[in-house]
Amino acid sequence: MTTVDDRIRHVGDSDSANSRETIVVSGVTSDSHTWNLVFLQLLVEEEGFDVINLGPCTPEDVLVSACAEHAPSMVVMSSVNGHGYHDGMRMIKTVRENFGARELPVVIGGKLGITGASNSTLSSELTSAGFTAVFDDSADGLAEFRGLLGSLASIAA
Repeated sequence: MTTVDDRIRHVGDSDSANSRETIVVSGVTSDSHTWNLVFLQLLVEEEGFDVINLGPCTPEDVLVSACAEHAPSMVVMSSVNGHGYHDGMRMIKTVRENFGARELPVVIGGKLGITGASNSTLSSELTSAGFTAVFDDSADGLAEFRGLLGSLASIAA
């Protein structure tokens, strides 16, 4: 059985004693890709945050335990395999059951579905389910995510 400590990889200056805000980065339960999580980790660190990268195929209970243990400023979920919508709907339900309606900002991005143009409704459904924001896998989605990180950094400063 995998424990939270087995799955969590602490990144950043461990001597900082929480001097920087922490963001949890996580893959969705069915997605085994790692390159996207490494990219997100580097991007978030570049914006001045500490990162706890839970890695790919993260079970809901591991995500909830990590959030309870580390009290992050935000959770970032990523999908490359096209199942972000389905996994995200399950994961956000579990997170919201444990952390309230909107107390913890949770965002998701990447390839959310496999149906091309008809994926356009997925974003609003994910937001209605409890995600703070949803980002597609376009350059615009990345720019919007960077903007959100910048806003969060200025609030934390």
